[in-house]
Amino acid sequence: MANLVYKRVSTDQQSTARQNLVLDEAGIEDPVFFEEDPGTSSRLHPLQRPKFGELLTYGRPGDTVHISEMFRLVRGNQHILDVLDVLHRDRLALRIHDGAFSAMDLTARHPRTGELLSTVKFMVQTLAAAGELQRDLQRELTYDGLRAAEAKGNKGGRRPGVPADKTDDVRTAYLEGRSIAALAREHRVSRGAIRTAVAGLLPDRTASEEAAPAPELPVTLDMPGKVADYLRTTELEPAERAALDQGVIVRRGQGYTLRVSAAPAVHRQLLDRCQPLDGAQGASAIPAQRKARREYENRVSALTP
Repeated sequence: MANLVYKRVSTDQQSTARQNLVLDEAGIEDPVFFEEDPGTSSRLHPLQRPKFGELLTYGRPGDTVHISEMFRLVRGNQHILDVLDVLHRDRLALRIHDGAFSAMDLTARHPRTGELLSTVKFMVQTLAAAGELQRDLQRELTYDGLRAAEAKGNKGGRRPGVPADKTDDVRTAYLEGRSIAALAREHRVSRGAIRTAVAGLLPDRTASEEAAPAPELPVTLDMPGKVADYLRTTELEPAERAALDQGVIVRRGQGYTLRVSAAPAVHRQLLDRCQPLDGAQGASAIPAQRKARREYENRVSALTP
């Protein structure tokens, strides 16, 4: 049985040092590590994170997932319950080594129904809500501290990558024809820091660039299983097929829903693809399939155009 260790930090300025300490003290035998790229947002659903997805693909029944504390993996109540459902489905154990959740068996299920025990579910929701409250309070205190600093004339944010006494030299060298890459190497800073230092000297953006619409951000919708089953047998565009293949299955009683993350335009295209489920060209529709399609249609219609 393998020991699968998952690590993540929220910003590229953080390190996994504390997580490493907790996990090292746990004495995990022959660990297999899965570490997200630095700065992987905690707002991203854990089932959509690349490395956690690799962990689930790698895992086999009987393996154990190890994390230093619950909030390295999940943040909100629904995220926790979704992850527990998937771990139960794949028959993976979960071991948390620090924090309030470390004293709980989160995998405990009713022996007959197989559902998560109500007491476990209650404790998970309660502790997760307490964690969210703590983070909200921290954000409020940080905001108050920044306002107090601004009142004293202090500016927040990072210090500039190029020191103030070097900025004029960088700007002069740029005007003389030195490239941004060369200046970055010379001053041992990133290219972005050089661009910031010479921002007023860079060519203006073209009108077409200014007018270009911002790309649509992915939206996560639950697609009824009957709709997903139909679409899998349909010819799809690459973007549509990718969204379907990357969907996360969430069991619902005897059926399931597919949690699909895609741009709103892709959701609308998928909805058009399953139009035959409503009945077409005189063919009678199956009531359950028609109902499933209309549920998906209601969710897609609620998206902002």
